Amino acid sequence: MTEKPKLNSKALRMREKVKSKKPVFVRYESWRYKRLKKPWRRQKGLDNKARLKLKGWEVSPNIGFRGPRSARDLHPSGYKEIMVHNLADLEGIDPKEYAVRIAHQVGTRKKMLILGKTDELGLRVLNPVSEITPSTTAVEPTGEKKETKKEQATKEKEIEKAKEEEKETEKAKEETPKPKEAVKTKKKTAQKTEKKGTKKEKEKDKD
Repeated sequence: MTEKPKLNSKALRMREKVKSKKPVFVRYESWRYKRLKKPWRRQKGLDNKARLKLKGWEVSPNIGFRGPRSARDLHPSGYKEIMVHNLADLEGIDPKEYAVRIAHQVGTRKKMLILGKTDELGLRVLNPVSEITPSTTAVEPTGEKKETKKEQATKEKEIEKAKEEEKETEKAKEETPKPKEAVKTKKKTAQKTEKKGTKKEKEKDKD
């Protein structure tokens, strides 16, 4: 971490001094009604006393309350901000005057590359990655191809077919009779055939 620049420390102190004398701008009659929130809003009423700037009523924001010119566009750390989108934006930046802010559109992979380059150049990053988890680290490209939707669908179909075949085999096992039951069924079928044979012989004798 680099120290605050000496050139801008005086401007920051001046800005704090001017800010301490400024009034706190609050929304009109927010102190009277709970339904009105604190952040300032411009008055729009025709007879509004604050809009008409009558004596004794609250002051509205004015260009006269602006901060000192030397401290404008300065970060509280004392640096001037520069928005960065890629590695090319880091070229030609003076680390003594400027600090870098990475744009929110930048992905984690490119952000890690930018952070590595800022360490080499000695630049300060105002919004670094606080915690690097396995999901946020840059993933190196591998030779393996990702599965397409069609391949995933075919795999799912194959799994469903295998499950159906297992269910059919289980049903077939349940339907097959046990050895004792099979013997009983054979005996019953033999008795039935004998009875049929005796009936036919009796009918022939009668004839």
